[in-house]
Amino acid sequence: MVFNAFFCFCLWLLIVVSGVYTDETVTISVMEGDSLILNTDVTKIKRDDHILWTFRINSSETRIAQTNTQGISIYDSGENEKFRERLQIDEQTGSLTITNTNKLHSGLYKVQIINGGVRYKTFNIVVYGILPVPIIIRDSSQNFSSSSGSSVFTCSLLCSVGNVSHVTLSWYKGNKGLLSSISVSDLSISLSLPLKVEYQDENTYSCVINNPISNQTKHLDISEVCQPSSESHQASTKFLLVVLLLLLLLLVATAVVVLVKCRRRNYTQAKQQAQSNEEEVDYTDATFIKHRDIDTGANGHNQTVYSEVVLRR
Repeated sequence: MVFNAFFCFCLWLLIVVSGVYTDETVTISVMEGDSLILNTDVTKIKRDDHILWTFRINSSETRIAQTNTQGISIYDSGENEKFRERLQIDEQTGSLTITNTNKLHSGLYKVQIINGGVRYKTFNIVVYGILPVPIIIRDSSQNFSSSSGSSVFTCSLLCSVGNVSHVTLSWYKGNKGLLSSISVSDLSISLSLPLKVEYQDENTYSCVINNPISNQTKHLDISEVCQPSSESHQASTKFLLVVLLLLLLLLVATAVVVLVKCRRRNYTQAKQQAQSNEEEVDYTDATFIKHRDIDTGANGHNQTVYSEVVLRR
């Protein structure tokens, strides 16, 4: 512990004596097309002062500008062609201005300031591309579908952006916040993020692309994007007709079965009733008694004499 403190003190003393100072790296983010100024923090350059600017990306470092007793020099050709007519040095402060930036200008910029001592300052510049507005389309590989034969249809959507890097693509739903997201870092590629919604859903959905300094939003119009095509509409209509036809056939079959059962029951009841009535009939034997002869009364009229009928069980 004591040794480490002593070592740090000696290193600080060596830097002070030699006049060499190293500043921390400053990170600056800009949008493509913007201009930026890298300040040296020097108030006024003296005649004997020397300022050197270098640019490094990966392991390659190259000189891009400097100012000394001979004046200002800009190096924007050859391997520095990406800086052509984009670099300017302030004659008073030695600060470097980069105009009309693009993604090729991302990297480390270091300035060496020699004015009685040596001081370094490093800038980490990140240039972000201009974000496109996301495009929301219906996924043609996914047709309208309904669950459990219901009339609520869903459609599959894709939110897409092309040729982007260092971005995040996300779906948001109303006040419920983030639904899903996907990110890409270095490579410039195309991104697509799927979402499935109901056609009659009244919630609000938004697709957002963003990087650390900007964002673009596209709101979803379900009625427009998810409008069923004529083929889908015809298919759904045919499906409903088939369902209705099956229901009708089922009702007819049920009615026929009920009618047959009713007839069979009535027939059975009538047969049982007839058998019951037949069992209640009493049969009798009839005995005829011979009638008497017709007698003619005193008045000369015929008289009818009825015989008795005896019924025996």
